[in-house]
Order: sequence, then structure tokens, then C-alpha cells
Amino acid sequence: MSSNKWTPEDLPIENKPSASRIYDYLLGGYHNFEVDRMAARKITEVMPEMPLYMRANRAFLRRVVRYLVKQGVEQFLDIGSGIPTVGNVHEIAQEANPSARVVYVDREPVAVHQSKALLQGNPNATIIQADLRQVEDILDHPEARRLLDPSKPTAVLILSVLLFITDDEEAYRLVHVVRDTLAPGSYLAISHPTEDNLPREQADQTVKLYAAMRAPVNIRPYAQIERFFDGFELVEPGLVYAPLWRPESTDDLFYEQPELSAYYGGVGRKP
Repeated sequence: MSSNKWTPEDLPIENKPSASRIYDYLLGGYHNFEVDRMAARKITEVMPEMPLYMRANRAFLRRVVRYLVKQGVEQFLDIGSGIPTVGNVHEIAQEANPSARVVYVDREPVAVHQSKALLQGNPNATIIQADLRQVEDILDHPEARRLLDPSKPTAVLILSVLLFITDDEEAYRLVHVVRDTLAPGSYLAISHPTEDNLPREQADQTVKLYAAMRAPVNIRPYAQIERFFDGFELVEPGLVYAPLWRPESTDDLFYEQPELSAYYGGVGRKP
């Protein structure tokens, strides 16, 4: 694989597509390789609207962080943060509250490398290289303990990540581990692709494509996604198609036909 000016020669890169680098490419970024672009093109052959789904998911992130800052949340844990693009959590949160603290988590070496470069000189933001499956290690990581006070409300963001935890019970267990460590008044935000309102053939083809890339996914229906919020109180408007979660304008992407976004999104508050 050829080198790139944005990644050092000695960075360990697997010679296979990466979900975070595919996401970056679909958002119009350049922190990706030809293997990722080829995979993305195959995905968009099956689901031509996939770049729009990614944009709608990013817009959901922006609205969620702005809402949480208004609720007085000052610390954020973004698990599966991906490769840096415009509108990162720390940019949104610290614009409103310069003292807001953000811990990013991602397993992808390129995402971690680029995030470290982006966060240089920002003492209130950091990144940990880890996987959601290592959630106990994440919560006990020295960088997490440095920036996140467990006695105070924390916002945990798990956006477009849980689909990669294909075993349902394991996915619920990981989220409940997070829930049980959070202080009262904390929040959990989740976005998750859904098979609801997708043509069955299209959903099946997408699942097969990801499996062929050695990144199997589980595209869940509403009831299964809602279960992730057990123990939380869903804030208005509840678990809805992502474009309907506190939209900013009637011009928002998919506002008129939110079911076409193929993603549910919601925010829960721990009592």
C-alpha cells in the first residue's frame, strides 16, 4: 500500500477496508486508501444514498452535542469517533463552553494518529486507541480518568458503532456496563442503522458486502435499538429517525422523508 503524506510510514495499516476510513471517504474526506474507496464504491452500488446517510448521522451528532452542552454537560466520551472531520465533538462543545472536556475512542490507527495531531495543544481533549469491546479498559484508561470525573454527569456518544457488535446480548452488555458506571444526570446518545423501511434485498446485500470486507454488521429494527436505552429516560422526541431528532430547519437533510435516512437516533438520561 502506498504511503500518504497524512500518515507516517511506520503506522500499522491493515491491508483491508476500514469502516472509519470508508466513513471518511463517504463524507468527502481524504484520510482513506484505495482499498477503502473500492469498498465504498461497492457499498454505494447497493445503497446509492449511503453518503447522505453519513451526512445525516453527522448532523445528528452536531445537534446532540449542542443540546447536551445546553443541559450543562461538561464532559464527553465519544466511542468510535472515527477520523477527524469538520465538526468534531470538541469543536462543537468547546465553542459553547471552552472548559468542556472530550475523550475520543477509536480502534483505527489512522483515526488515532490524525486525532492526536488535531488535538495537539488542547489540554481538554484526547484520544484513546481502543475498541468498544474493551469498554472496561476504556473507562479505566489513564486519559479517561484524567479528563472525566466519574462523580459528575458525562455524555457518552456511541454513534453508528453498535452495528459492528453483531451479537445482540454482547452489544447490550457493553452498553449496560457504560450505563452502570455513569453518574446520575449523565446521557447516552446512540445512532444506529435500521432495516425498517429498507427493501429486504437491499439490506441483505449490504450486510453481505460488509461481511465480505471482514467487518460484519447487524442492522437492527426499532425495538432492538430501543432496548439499548434500558435504564435511561429518553429525552424528547425519543428514539426517532435521526433527521427528526430536534431538527434545526425544515431544510435539513431527509426532513420531509426521515425514514429514508435509514438511521434511528436518540438520547437517554440516567435518572
